[in-house]
Amino acid sequence: MRRSRLALFVGSLLLAATTALTGAATAQASQQAAAGGYVALGDSYASGVGAGSYISSSGDCKRSAKAHPYLWAAANSPSSFDFTACSGARTGDVLSGQLGPLSTSTGLVSISVGGNDAGFSDVMTTCVLQSDSSCLSRIATAKAYVDSTLPGRLDSVYSAIRDRAPNAEVVVIGYPRFYKLGTSCIGLSETKRKAINDAADHLDNAIAQRAGAHGFTFGDVRPTFTGHEICSGSSWLHSVDWLNIGNSYHPTAAGQSGGYLPVLDAVA
Repeated sequence: MRRSRLALFVGSLLLAATTALTGAATAQASQQAAAGGYVALGDSYASGVGAGSYISSSGDCKRSAKAHPYLWAAANSPSSFDFTACSGARTGDVLSGQLGPLSTSTGLVSISVGGNDAGFSDVMTTCVLQSDSSCLSRIATAKAYVDSTLPGRLDSVYSAIRDRAPNAEVVVIGYPRFYKLGTSCIGLSETKRKAINDAADHLDNAIAQRAGAHGFTFGDVRPTFTGHEICSGSSWLHSVDWLNIGNSYHPTAAGQSGGYLPVLDAVA
């Protein structure tokens, strides 16, 4: 019994030490990123569509003061903060209009992009308004694009980021699964919900692979959103919002602070 208690005590000490070291390393990484300045790139999931509190100067880009890049900057006070993410952005838009603030002094870059290239909006419109078979067919087309074309477009963006910000920590943040399965839920069929979740996994896997190939960190938000999907009863994602259709299938303010920010915090 004494030996078991001693082992438990030693184990507790080691766990506490490991936790302290991990916390110290995370804090040090955040300090280094903040010292070099932070640039936030990407699409509506990065800009904060669906979270409200939009910055008036951002116009149709709908950059939110409740989006995870803004929240991270507020908590860590980087030496500079450039928020160029924009609603509707594709990889080409990032290349043509968002990279200006990057420089050799940039310490941290975050980016979420690829969903619009793969036809996110059209996939969801098809799945909401049409049959199961039409939904599955449109998803199959999107997956084929993710396999054949998206990797090259992501490579172009990631290479451009590294060229312009050679010293930065780059965090590529993915997308959540939309639906909790196996529950009674008004709206799309279980067949559609499962196919949409599978498509999110397919997209995230492709993004993670290309991010890793460039030496970037992939921030996976699927674990943090687990239990907070649509149909969960505690959703951090908007379902169809007929009063403000642009909010549909985007993270709420709680999704940004509870689903995205912890992932950025963990790696930045």
